[in-house]
Amino acid sequence: MQVIDEALKRADLSDAAASKLAVGNYSLIKNMRSARSRDKRYSYHNLKALADVLGLELYFGPPREEGRLYTTEINGEEFASIPRYDAQLAAGGGAFNDEGEPISTLAFRRDWLARSGISPASAYILSVRGDSMRPTLYDADLVMIDTRRKQVRNRRIYAFVDRDGEARVKRLEAIPGRMILLLSDNPDHETELREGPDMDSLQLLGEVVWSAHTWLDQVHTKTPEAS
Repeated sequence: MQVIDEALKRADLSDAAASKLAVGNYSLIKNMRSARSRDKRYSYHNLKALADVLGLELYFGPPREEGRLYTTEINGEEFASIPRYDAQLAAGGGAFNDEGEPISTLAFRRDWLARSGISPASAYILSVRGDSMRPTLYDADLVMIDTRRKQVRNRRIYAFVDRDGEARVKRLEAIPGRMILLLSDNPDHETELREGPDMDSLQLLGEVVWSAHTWLDQVHTKTPEAS
């Protein structure tokens, strides 16, 4: 259960809350912790749903690396290179993006990525355009997207492609099967609603798991976790 406990902590979820999100009741993880759990069997559907909620693979271990991964060692510390693309996520009305080839990479400590549950082979960095997510994200900020995290956890920030190919970044709040709310941190921007068939118009790219602010003319304090 250690891996599940670590994933619960990263997601800031209780046993009951994660179980409710996964299977619609509060007892799944509680039953797994029971002394009699060895005698119980759990359906693939339930286990897969729980893994998705916790950002784990179905084997319930730390995420395994897939795809191409570049690493380097700096002063005895191992770093992974995360690609940065010349593309923007609009914190506002949206912008069409074509990623193409990465323009550069940023190096992050492997131990920090592992503690954060981020797979470097499944992450990339884009920039933000617009002011609708201020004061959390400012125009020209960089954000890291974890493409494995596509299960909406309410009030988390996600990158997604909206209708007409608009690439955007917003907080999302989902009422399963009914609607998705697109929330801005800037109170000057209204909440948007997607319901019915419009819910399917959102193509999630992944969750925003890190950001870095570019200090231009703004005067404010923001200290992202450095690698």
